[in-house]
Amino acid sequence: MGWDRAPERRPVERAEIDRLKAAPDFPAGLRDRVRAVGAGEAAALLSVAPTRFARLVRTGHLSPVRFYLNRYRSVIWLYVAAEVTAFGEAHPELLTGRLPVALREREAAGEDLRARNWRSRHLALLLRGTADPWARAAAIASLLDPDRLAETVDDPHERALLDRLRPAPPPGLPLTGTARETAERLLRADGPDEIRWHRTNLTLALAEARATRPAPTPSPAPASVPAPVPEEQPLPQAAPPRGAPPRTAPASRPPDRPRARNTHPPGGPSRPRRPGLLERLRRSLPGGTAAGGWRERRDWG
Repeated sequence: MGWDRAPERRPVERAEIDRLKAAPDFPAGLRDRVRAVGAGEAAALLSVAPTRFARLVRTGHLSPVRFYLNRYRSVIWLYVAAEVTAFGEAHPELLTGRLPVALREREAAGEDLRARNWRSRHLALLLRGTADPWARAAAIASLLDPDRLAETVDDPHERALLDRLRPAPPPGLPLTGTARETAERLLRADGPDEIRWHRTNLTLALAEARATRPAPTPSPAPASVPAPVPEEQPLPQAAPPRGAPPRTAPASRPPDRPRARNTHPPGGPSRPRRPGLLERLRRSLPGGTAAGGWRERRDWG
């Protein structure tokens, strides 16, 4: 597989696997460290109400590790249980009593950093999984919508390369329908400051990637030479049977004589009209051509 193709699976370094296996609490401790819980179970770990936990995560005190959509198209965020417990131990003042004024003001303004924090965490995981400059740039570009990406990357060949190296979507993402559209919105940066941050990082990553190797450009297609048109060959004629007289070329047909046209101008003299059949019959009878002679012949006998 070429360098300009995204890997099918994200590789895990052998040293990382050995480090996890060397832990004294492996494998039970590893399961506890990566266990993900929903908002209700996370609130129970902190011994707080679910509404208070929601206020904490909306203001960015905890970062989701994964999300999915339920049958009602609602986004369900999941959190690492070990991180939730560590947060409670480090900030007990946020678990009881009134929240700080600055936090309450941010909450009243409708701030919700859950999707943004998840994108930052997801991008960090993608960048940690590859050292290729173009793949790292593609990971950053995957957080921008096509319009913002086109504004940042002018070269269409570079945009095509970033699209080919685009990382695979997170597992469990809906494939079709409205749920897919909702999930794709969560994959894209939406705030002005977040968009500006990723565009700046993409510009820096592209400068590093271009210094390593330029984006491949398609080679021009060779000019096609039209095939010669074969000349029409006469059909072979069957040989005459034995004893048959030799064939002779058919006599040429004389050209048709042109029909005479009336060349007299309008209103000029015209050619005398040829008598019709009834008039010739009248002339052949005794008494001539006069109408009276014909009536006189009717009285005969």
